[in-house]
Amino acid sequence: MSLTIYGCYRSRATRNVWLANELGITFKHVPVIQVYRVADPHAPDAPIHTRSAEFMAVNPNGHVPSIDDDGFVLHESLAINLYLARKHGGPVAPKDVQEEGLAAMWSLWAATECETQALNLTYHLAAYPPEKRDPAIVATALAALPAPFAVLDKALAEGGGFVMGGRFTVADINVAEVIRYAKPATQLFDAAPNVKAWLDACHARPGFKAMWAAREAEPA
Repeated sequence: MSLTIYGCYRSRATRNVWLANELGITFKHVPVIQVYRVADPHAPDAPIHTRSAEFMAVNPNGHVPSIDDDGFVLHESLAINLYLARKHGGPVAPKDVQEEGLAAMWSLWAATECETQALNLTYHLAAYPPEKRDPAIVATALAALPAPFAVLDKALAEGGGFVMGGRFTVADINVAEVIRYAKPATQLFDAAPNVKAWLDACHARPGFKAMWAAREAEPA
């Protein structure tokens, strides 16, 4: 049995690497880079990227990450994590069908309620050069995120500091990897102390630290 994760560390593939670390899964890593980061995608020495024929044969959508789990190919980072947790089990995985529903709910919640605005905060407060940052986009994100942050803050207070099940699970990974994008906006976390404490605890885990060290070692 062999698992291959396609996607550079500076992509949503971090979600799958973190979970693999938590589950103790060994995997082959193929560092597919986003095409917009490649100076000349058609150059003979261009690195494998999201529009490379080699990768498009794996994922015709042309996005990372994807996995090949001994011949079973799957796309979409959050779905990949739910699949891997279901397959390998253990405390990180949902324990029953109700927790499977909760894990799916929280994963979709993070993607629909938070991800776009959280990414905008990363881009326009930190990642983009100053001349490319748009204060209006930041203002829109800061207006949109307090409500879902309050929902998560309340759930964490009621759940003993975890998203579901009173323990660290795949749902925490999937939600934390979305909420992480909002970190440049510290005021959001000041207003949601349970979210701040939970994200800090998630990032203190050895599985996250190992993934993050690999990400930091990868060229920007």
